[in-house]
Amino acid sequence: MLADQPLLVLFLVVAVGYLAGKVRIAGFSLGVAGVLFAGIAAGAVDPRLRLPEIVYLLGLALFVYTVGLSAGPRFASSQRRAGLRWNALALGGILAITAAVAVLAGLLDFRGAKEAGFFAGVLTNTPALAAVVERLGGTADADLPVVAYSLAYPASVISCLAAIAVLQRMWRIDYTSDAVDAGMATEQIVNATAEIHHPLTVASAVRASGGRALIGRIRHHEYVGVAEPSLRLEPGDRVTVVGSAEAVDAVTRLVGQPYPDRLDADRTDLEVRRIFVSDPRLVGQRIAGLDLADRFEAIITRIRRGDIDSLADPGIVLELGDRVRVVAPPQRMKELSRFFGDSYKELGEVNIASLALGLTLGLLLGSVSIPLPGGGSFSIGLAGGTLVVGLLLGARRRTGPLVWQLPAGVNQSLRQLGLVLFLAGIGTRAGQSFAATIVTADGWLLLLLAFGLCLPLAFGVLIIGHKVLGLPMGVATGILAGMCTQPATLVFADEQAGNELPELGYTTVFPAAMITKIVIAQLLLSVF
Repeated sequence: MLADQPLLVLFLVVAVGYLAGKVRIAGFSLGVAGVLFAGIAAGAVDPRLRLPEIVYLLGLALFVYTVGLSAGPRFASSQRRAGLRWNALALGGILAITAAVAVLAGLLDFRGAKEAGFFAGVLTNTPALAAVVERLGGTADADLPVVAYSLAYPASVISCLAAIAVLQRMWRIDYTSDAVDAGMATEQIVNATAEIHHPLTVASAVRASGGRALIGRIRHHEYVGVAEPSLRLEPGDRVTVVGSAEAVDAVTRLVGQPYPDRLDADRTDLEVRRIFVSDPRLVGQRIAGLDLADRFEAIITRIRRGDIDSLADPGIVLELGDRVRVVAPPQRMKELSRFFGDSYKELGEVNIASLALGLTLGLLLGSVSIPLPGGGSFSIGLAGGTLVVGLLLGARRRTGPLVWQLPAGVNQSLRQLGLVLFLAGIGTRAGQSFAATIVTADGWLLLLLAFGLCLPLAFGVLIIGHKVLGLPMGVATGILAGMCTQPATLVFADEQAGNELPELGYTTVFPAAMITKIVIAQLLLSVF
């Protein structure tokens, strides 16, 4: 019955794997990676239970593309800030594995096809495997890389998950304070009322804080209104200062002293409301360019993106799904709601045209074949192409009427769907080869070798990244996931960290790691 109903197999694997991933043993759980191992188990039971190739390809494309869209706005700045060190760590790990695999192949007399597949499995790179299989064509060796890959792949995933779980417990990692210590955490936003003793403009006070605080409202005698940048503050005025606790304290000392009564508690003249940004015409516009003070007598003091509250810096670029905290006269709130859109229903809808076009561009880029000297060629494959295009379109946000960026909730849902499709598909397809080979001496040897390479690699990258380079643990886990191009490890790292640092590390190193592994796998095939 199951063999005749692949959809039933798919959802059964996803349900069982997801539930199994929630089970915690000694504080450790597989999370969504449980779907992978449920897929391997299903595939091992009967070869007819392997899901069609389109299932994992669709899942991989959706997952990688949505990760790229989400990380695109931060990708360029992260490359400028720390990309060289992060990529050097990832590429160093890849080259170490390359050398180890080459030595083992020479000692154990591996054929080139098995060696290339083993390399792709240790670093869990499906595009590299696909390139090797394509190059072998219909030769007798075509199955060798798939078998070696299917044995090394689970060992790599288990090793990465185990390394993260063990080291975070051993080091007693507090991901939030870890990110704060490294200066990569979002500061909590607070507000306070200050009484002016020293005359100066609003813009001068904001500049003095280094952009880490702003002034939202002012009371001058009986007048209460929003604080425009050019407004001059006079002694006796009271203002609301918004920003990080440290910045609010610094601005308060600069302008005067704290005032006991909260100015923002009086909603008679000014109201505060959270408004959704759902109008696509606002995507890509900076807060400063909206001119809200002149048009609506309003000011944005905070912006909430996903689960993170940030100070409304004038240079912030709006995205669909942002929730802006607006201070304005009560009679202008309806106009402001219409201006921003403020529609939760619209935010739940997917722009099918832009999604399909973006995926099309990614697949086309991934299919481009680049000739190599001495024959052969390589391409960055489906995952590499969709990630690169996702990063570029995510950074651009929109092109004319086409809005590439997805609302945060929609992006997260599509990413989760893509991930479970990929894990279920790749698991069921590897299950039979895994079961057939694991019972042989050669299979046990490959599995032990895989663990022997993957465990030192995973522990080594995390130790060097966190302890030697001083990176936040979240970034180090993301670099490990990006180096091994492992969606399961990335999601596990995200769940542990509870912030976006693993995703930042992942997207920073993923493109270079992907291309490097595709080239090396084909070189190993040629040399050996």
